[in-house]
Formats: sequence, structure tokens, C-alpha cells
Amino acid sequence: MRKEQGSKVANVIARRMVVPPHRDGGQAQYVAMPLPSTTIDTLGPLLDWMTEHLALDLTVTAVAAKANMSPRTFARRFQAETGTTPARWLGDQRVLAAQHLLENSDLSVDVIAERVGFRGGAVLRQHFLRLRHTTPQAYRRTFRDTERTG
Repeated sequence: MRKEQGSKVANVIARRMVVPPHRDGGQAQYVAMPLPSTTIDTLGPLLDWMTEHLALDLTVTAVAAKANMSPRTFARRFQAETGTTPARWLGDQRVLAAQHLLENSDLSVDVIAERVGFRGGAVLRQHFLRLRHTTPQAYRRTFRDTERTG
């Protein structure tokens, strides 16, 4: 697939199939983390806004104010609608954004961390290891556009 259609197409298909596009032995499989389906969707526009502004300091207090809620009400509603805490969701979204930049840019890990809202490359690495069981650099090597070699 990679040779015929290119790395980008192979990566998209691999994610949908929940398999790595180019296995490097013993690593975790990667899959995008969509929001769980729910019957309640009052936070949808706010979640979209948060996703578009990951580089900002998105504290529960700040985001709750944007939603015209108290921090406690916001945290409860967020948990009910997404199945996770605001901090965990935000970290997950930042890792997803970092994955995209690792796959499609030559930016350093530190620059990517800043662009997606982490306070440095070390924090990005910590979140990446927790969620993807690999480092950002190893992820980049695995999912990078490798048409030169493939």
C-alpha cells in the first residue's frame, strides 16, 4: 500500500484499521481517540473551540468562564459528556495535534510541544509515553512520510 499510494494514504488507512502502517516490533498500536457518543451535547462548540486553541493556557476556570459556568459545574458536565476530565481530554487532544505535526512537519519536539500547548518537550514526551507507549521521535520515525525509503 505504501509503495503504491504513498505514506499519507497508508497512515490514514492503518489508523482506521487500528494497525501501525510500518511495524517496528513490540510497539503499541495507534488509534485516534474520538469523543464517546453521548445523548447530551451542550459542550460541542466549546470542545471545538478548545481543539482550535490548544496552545492557550486552558485551565478549568478559564474554560468554565467561557462556557458561562462555575468550574465545578463545568467539570461535572464535561465528565458527563466526554467520559473524562477536562485535563485528561485536553492532554489527549494535545497529543493528537502533536502526532499530526510529527507526521507532517520537520519541527522540533520542543517547538511542537509549544504549538500544541505543552510547557516543553519533556511534558510532551511524558504525555506521549503515557498515551502512545513510545517517544515523539520514535513515533515520527514510524509514521513519517517515508516515500524516499518505501
